[in-house]
Parts: sequence; structure tokens; C-alpha cells
Amino acid sequence: MKLLEGKVALITGAARGIGKAIAFKFASEGANIVFTDLNLNESALETKAGLESLGVKVLALASNAAVFEDAHKVVEESVKEFGRIDILVNNAGITKDGLMMRMSEDQWDAVINVNLKSAFNFVHAVTPVMMKQRTGSIINMSSVVGVGGNAGQANYSASKAGMIGLAKSIAQELGSRGVRANAVAPGYIMTEMTDKLPDDVKKEWAEKIPLKRGGTPEDVANVCLFLASDLSSYVTGQVISVCGGMKM
Repeated sequence: MKLLEGKVALITGAARGIGKAIAFKFASEGANIVFTDLNLNESALETKAGLESLGVKVLALASNAAVFEDAHKVVEESVKEFGRIDILVNNAGITKDGLMMRMSEDQWDAVINVNLKSAFNFVHAVTPVMMKQRTGSIINMSSVVGVGGNAGQANYSASKAGMIGLAKSIAQELGSRGVRANAVAPGYIMTEMTDKLPDDVKKEWAEKIPLKRGGTPEDVANVCLFLASDLSSYVTGQVISVCGGMKM
């Protein structure tokens, strides 16, 4: 039997990158998928078709995760379609880097809203559903910079640190109802964004990592699969770094 057979997973920001890898990993293990993206563009529709080819049901929704009402509408439509939500992955995120002395209020607000407020929005929306089910797994996508900080990323680091605090708090609030919450903290992961970096920069990154390579979206997806499945039924309130030992 597949690890997520019969389960329903809701993943935000999953049209590409790490979110897409998580969606495909979950679908390959039998989960029906709801995924959101800001727009259902060609990339999102290709992701939907690819997931459906794995034999699972897929609901793709255009949604601004940073908007409270949008998040609640997504959850309502998901429950209407599938009757339940077993897994929530708060993956939607952006970066607007800059040194603190030059960072604008708009840069700060945009990153906090998309990365952190979106997680609050969706956790708030799924909590009644999972409490009624008396089961559920919430996974917040944090980052190693949410653990250790990073110059030039005060807004991003703060948002990702917030994801950890949110997961730990939810774990304490909902544990008695059978709902678990954890955070995943990726390090240097090779995505479309990092592919644009110069080769010498990527080589320098790799040299700093004990495993001497960048991670793949699948590396992150594998950890998320563990946290989503019953294999982690006694794991809650934890932060799992997927960074090749970059941060210890």
C-alpha cells in the first residue's frame, strides 16, 4: 500500500520548484492533491496534467495565499471536493532581499505577508477541519536562514523563523486532537532560481556544504513525505533541516 493512499494534501505555491516536487512525491504515494498558485498559467496547468497522469484527483486553484479570505475559500472548495484535508504544506514564498538600512517597508511587508501571514491564513482555515477529523499533518516550509539568519535577508529570515514558531505553537495547541505540525528548513536547493547563479558562486556554495553538493527539490519532498505520512506519527513540533550539513 502507498504511504498516502486515500489522503488529501493541500500545497500552496506548488506550480513549480519545491512545491511542485512535493506535489508529485505525494501523488506518487497515492494522495489526491489540491495546489494553489497566484495564477493558473501554463506552468500550473502542466503541473496539474502531470499530477493527474499519476492516477490521482487534482484540484488546481488560483489564489493569493497572503489574503485571508482567499485561503479560507481554498479550504472550503477542497473540503467540498474531497470531504477532508489530511495534509497542509505551507510552501508559498518570495524573496525581496536587501540590507536592512536600505530595505523599504514594502519589501518587508510583502515578504512577511506572502511567507508568514499566508501560513497563518491556511492554518486558521484547516484547523477546524483537522480537529473534526482528529488527524492531520501541517508542514511549514522554513529555511536554514530562519534558524541562523542571513545578512541581506532580514525580512526573509524573520518570515522563515516565524514559520518555525508557528509550527511549534500549533503542535502544542492541536496535539491532543491528533494534529501534528512540523517545519522543514531547506538549505541550498537547486531550483530555477539558483540555476541562474554564476558557476563560480554555485561551486563556492557547494564547497561550504559537508556533502559537497546542493540539494534537489526531491530531497526536500522526501522529508515532507515522511512528515506527511504515518511514518512520523510521533513527530511533532520539530524542525528538520535539509541542507547537506550546511547548518548544524
